[in-house]
Formats: sequence, C-alpha cells, structure tokens
Amino acid sequence: MQVKLNAIVGAVAALAAGTVFAQEVVVRIGHVGPVSGAQAHYGKDNENGARMAVEEINAKGVTIGGKKVKLELVAEDDAADPKQGTAAAQKLCDAKVNAVVGHLNSGTTIPASRIYNDCGIPQITPSATNPKYTQQGYKYAFRLLASDNALGAGLALYAADTLKLKKMAIIDDRTAYGQGVAEVFKKTAAQKGIQIVDEQFTTDKATDFMAILTAIKAKAPDGVFFGGMDPQAGPMLRQLEQLGMGNVKYFGGDGICTAKLIELSGGAKTLNNVVCAEGGASLDKMPGGKAWRARYDAKYPGQFQIYAPYTYDAVHVFVDAMTRAGSTDPKVFSPKLAEANYQGVTTKVQFEKDGELKNPAMTLYTYKDGKKVALN
Repeated sequence: MQVKLNAIVGAVAALAAGTVFAQEVVVRIGHVGPVSGAQAHYGKDNENGARMAVEEINAKGVTIGGKKVKLELVAEDDAADPKQGTAAAQKLCDAKVNAVVGHLNSGTTIPASRIYNDCGIPQITPSATNPKYTQQGYKYAFRLLASDNALGAGLALYAADTLKLKKMAIIDDRTAYGQGVAEVFKKTAAQKGIQIVDEQFTTDKATDFMAILTAIKAKAPDGVFFGGMDPQAGPMLRQLEQLGMGNVKYFGGDGICTAKLIELSGGAKTLNNVVCAEGGASLDKMPGGKAWRARYDAKYPGQFQIYAPYTYDAVHVFVDAMTRAGSTDPKVFSPKLAEANYQGVTTKVQFEKDGELKNPAMTLYTYKDGKKVALN
C-alpha cells in the first residue's frame, strides 16, 4: 500500500513539475561582439554586461503575460569583421532569438541591422556610434548612447575652446566608426578655425605608424585626432613619444577611451596627452553606476572596459518592453520599445522617433598617473 502511495505522490509531483515546466517560456536574447582578435577585451566586456543582466533577471524572476519567463543569452563572435558580423546576424535570425543586443562596432552593426530588420528582430546597439545606423529607417533599431555627431563635435569644441589649439592632424582607420567620428571632428574643428594640416589613413589591423607620424611631425600640429580603436591607439602613443612628439595632444572617440589603453600604450608619457570622449555619463555620475560597478567587478574582476553598463541596460529595456506588452513575441513587444521610459544604470532610457537616445550625455576623459579621469 505504501509503495502505491509513494508512486501516486511521485506521479503527482512529476505532473506538477511538468505543468510548471510547460508554462515557463524561454526568451532568447542574442548578443554579438568581437570576443576574438585584437578587440576581444571590448567584446568580452559587452558580453559580460548582457550575461550579468540575464542572470540577475532570472534570479529575481520575471512573469510576462501571466507566464514565468527564463532568459537565455545566445552569444556570437563577429571578431569586429563585417562579413563575420552578418553571418552571426543570420545565425541569430535562424535561431529565432527574441531580440539582439549588439553589435559593438559600427562596421558590423550597420550591415547586420539590415538582416535583423528583414527577419523582424529588434536590435539595440550599446556601442556603435556611426549616425548611419539610425538613418536607414529601420523601425526597431535603437542606440543606447550618443552618436559620433556628438562625440566628434564635442572633442573638436574642447580642442578649440578649452585648449585653444590652432593646428590639427587627422588619422582614421578607414572603418565605418573611424571615418565617421574623424569626419565630424574635422568638420567641427574647421568651423572653429582650427587648421587641418594633414590627413593620414591606416587600418584597424596596423601596429606600425612611424611613416604616417613622421609625415605629420613635419607639419608641426598642436594635436592629432585618431578615428579608431585602442589596439592601434596604444602603439601610436608609444611611437609619438619615440618621434619626440611628447607635447602633441592626442584626441579620439570612445573607441580609444578604455582602461586597456593604459596597458596598450606601454608606459608612454604621451598617454597623459590623451583627450577622449564617451557617449554617456561617467560611471560615478550614472544613476546606478557605482553599485553596478561593484557587482560587475565582483563577478568579472579586472575585465571592465567601457560598454558593459549599456549592454546590461539593453537587456533590461527589452524585458521592460515585453512586460509592458504582455508578450515575448517580437511582433507584439517591438512597438513598445519606441515608448521606452526605463530608468537604467546608464540613464533614463527614452528614444527619439529615429531610434536615437533622447538627451544623450557625453563625457570627456584624460589619463593621469596611469588612471582614466573624467574632465567633465
């Protein structure tokens, strides 16, 4: 009799467990960034932020449309390569993910956005800053920080108004990001009366800049603007010092504005000449920045770079839209993204009609005594 009773109890428990399991909805959030190659430190930081959000939301528990939801992060590597980026985007489309956080670079984000648009998956980029991303007219493509129009212009205004520089040289790495931010800087600087004495070009794979820097040195600029990322900026700073250009200011956008730049510059004194810009408030000034950073560092010690708070917020913004829509179906919840009014770690997230963030902040940084320090 006891055996039968145990069997009945076990069957009821199994049925109950099965019922709970059947009611649980799995929501797949895609993330794409370069987790291999020279920019892997950015990509891992971004993926960490998204994964942290997923794990915290799951631990807290979330119900959408009356059903318990479990988030799953589907992470892909684009190696900062446009072709690999579109392949990753297609893979996420085929996997029928509910939403995508990414990509990191403008050069991968822009071509991938067409694929997401065509397969009906909403996308939030936490870090791609080229204005063309939101100018394509895709209904559910959003950006969570300031674009190059703000970053490039802000740096040029600082060079002209605060530092009173008269002559600038410009270098870009020919990527969508590097060209975009350099072009805005050049245009704004010229409008402010700064003379552009030289323009040089490199690639996002180069590490030897002696030839172009020697050519620039002959023009005796007060500053150099580099449109590119920190794997190039670090060696460039070392080579500026080697060429005796220790008094030349060095400007760049968020692509160079990382903790990793300290290591990549290899102790070059020219690190102290850097002025760089990020499209957001400094962590200390973000609404939840300090508490978030403490949790991040405990989970991923020594890995923080720059964009992880934005990938973290992007996941929350998607879940907030799903909750308000009462659905995890992209067709149903995507329109709610346009109506976002979410208090995130980085800012109060609200979007313009074109998918740009409303009232984006911008912070200028420099490096002092081997540490990244906010200027504003």
